[in-house]
Amino acid sequence: MKILITGASSGIGQELSKLYATKENELVLLARREDRLQLLKSQLANAKSVEILIADVGKFDELQEKIRLLESVDMVILNAGISLGHSLEITPFDDFKNLYDVNLLANHAILEVLLPQFEAKKNGKIVFISSLASLISMPTSVAYSSSKRAMNAYAEGIRYKYKKHGIKVINILPGFIKSEMTDKNSFKMPFLLDTDTGAKRIYNAIAKERRFYPFPLRFYLIISLLNMLPQFLRDKIVNSLL
Repeated sequence: MKILITGASSGIGQELSKLYATKENELVLLARREDRLQLLKSQLANAKSVEILIADVGKFDELQEKIRLLESVDMVILNAGISLGHSLEITPFDDFKNLYDVNLLANHAILEVLLPQFEAKKNGKIVFISSLASLISMPTSVAYSSSKRAMNAYAEGIRYKYKKHGIKVINILPGFIKSEMTDKNSFKMPFLLDTDTGAKRIYNAIAKERRFYPFPLRFYLIISLLNMLPQFLRDKIVNSLL
């Protein structure tokens, strides 16, 4: 199986690359940092093959040009993403736009190239790495939460549209996982998972073709319960956390 993993140079993407490095899999690892990718490639001797693509997913023309050079892909894991940290200050427009470019629009740029290939062969697997933060938009992370919520809607629509073509769409919603992104957070993160554990949970969910997989379950249930409350009560609880 030929697998494209975006954001492969660190965190979840890096750990998933290691999990998929078997003699059956050809890996295509995409990220901005060539030195990180070269080091990772040297650690993946068990893979059938490893190709690295150096690209900034926020530069759509460059990104699509490199994706078009791939002969074929069987699965894409859309993992690349950024966070601006947590703050009550208004997010500058350029930062807000860049976050949406990376977290959401880059995924469509990639799939604009790959979906016709999947459709033609009536096979393919698309994995979105969303977030539990998409289920409730905290006032300290409006840009990040809203970008991931938009990703959920996008993934849902793609799943409905391409089901008849044999294309599987999987949406993963992790909670806090140790990474460069969560290292920015100065607050206590509930149910924080180490990177290896989080990546294994994602790997197993993909293997089981879970269409919608939020985890850890306890964290998901807490958020779901909060969302079931009347709006005035939910407002009161969220504002009490600030």
